[in-house]
Amino acid sequence: MAHPKSRVSAQRRRKRRTHYKIGTPQISVCKTTGEAHMYHRAYVHEGALYYKGQVVIAAREEAAEEAEAE
Repeated sequence: MAHPKSRVSAQRRRKRRTHYKIGTPQISVCKTTGEAHMYHRAYVHEGALYYKGQVVIAAREEAAEEAEAE
């Protein structure tokens, strides 16, 4: 097993870790709904849950009726 010969200072450790950055997420536009969403994620559009352009969970009728009343 490898053992460190001496302790790594906090400053040296932080300098090394400055290069670990998060990238910007990839955004896709659905061909079915035209909604922008992150890749490989389900998204809500008009009360329904979509994934890969298909409805996974349909919108509840109560929510649709309330939207029409407004």
